[in-house]
Amino acid sequence: MQFVINRDALLKPLQMVSGAIERRHTLPILSNVLVEVADGRLSLTGTDLEVELVATTDALSIQAEGRITVPAKKLLDICRSLPDSADINVLVQADNCILSCGKTKFTLSTLSAAEYPNLESWQGEVDIELSRQQLRKLLDDTAFSMANQDVRYYLNGLLFETDNGQVRAVATDGHRLALSLLELPGFNAEQKQIIIPRKGVMEIMRLLANDEQQIQLSFGQNHIRLTDSNFVFSSKLIDGRFPDYRRVLPRNSTKLVTAHRSILKDACTRASILSNEKYRGVRFTLTPGGLHIVANNPEHEQAEEQIEVEYQGDNLEIGFNVGYLLDVLNTLSTDLVILHLNDANSSALVEGVGNVGASYVVMPMRL
Repeated sequence: MQFVINRDALLKPLQMVSGAIERRHTLPILSNVLVEVADGRLSLTGTDLEVELVATTDALSIQAEGRITVPAKKLLDICRSLPDSADINVLVQADNCILSCGKTKFTLSTLSAAEYPNLESWQGEVDIELSRQQLRKLLDDTAFSMANQDVRYYLNGLLFETDNGQVRAVATDGHRLALSLLELPGFNAEQKQIIIPRKGVMEIMRLLANDEQQIQLSFGQNHIRLTDSNFVFSSKLIDGRFPDYRRVLPRNSTKLVTAHRSILKDACTRASILSNEKYRGVRFTLTPGGLHIVANNPEHEQAEEQIEVEYQGDNLEIGFNVGYLLDVLNTLSTDLVILHLNDANSSALVEGVGNVGASYVVMPMRL
């Protein structure tokens, strides 16, 4: 195998696939990137057996086709160290990969491409075409609510659901829940639920640009595949049953609070400074037209905030984890937010005024 490629043309796909590669692995070949040259294109593949990413480019001059695996981190460090726009000559001889650039030369050890694992081939059961921007919004709205290393393994990921012309993304860690809804006119696939693992969600968010370019999502029985113009990302799914999120959504709320998002966020941020570092609890006291926020900690320190809100109900005192509230307020971008409340023991539903499709549930705390 031999080819010449511009350093910048190699660096971009190499950076893409490096995110899927585990640096420390019991199988040495999983620290390598699969390099394939065929049909006028260069393909780079990285995998950790859970996710797989294939990035391609045709900006190269090919002398001989072939496939080999080389250490991913070393190859990436070499490309980063070379001058911008420099041409790299890549030659595979015996068990070595030789990279030459001007008077600089690197010789890397290789492993056979025949030993490189690929995610098994599978058939998509549901295919969705949408824009990068639409998919990013679904993930940006919800990903922060995923659990991290929870023993309830099905919470360590994000629920993707197709139903009746809609796509929904839902994430929860048991203390808060995020739901985002996307209407797709003309999309009439069967109802299906899948759980994308946390690493898969984070990789998709890293890879996706925020523009109107169309992409394709395919769901299989055990896999999801994202096909973009210059990469194909695949991930295994979490085999488990996601909780029925519909039962968690508060209904028929009796108390509505409307507040300026930025004012409420700033007040919560200041109050959080003196909240208990472990439990992050703050107390909300609602009176007609006003909200009083109080935070205490074990050192007997206290923070108080008073802000104006639209509220006409009975007086109400309720506690929240201020970190969970701030996550929601930082994700929303609307000027106004509405809190749907019932009593001190019931969950709060938070929505942005005019932000169609995104809803957030935050469990109360006893203080």
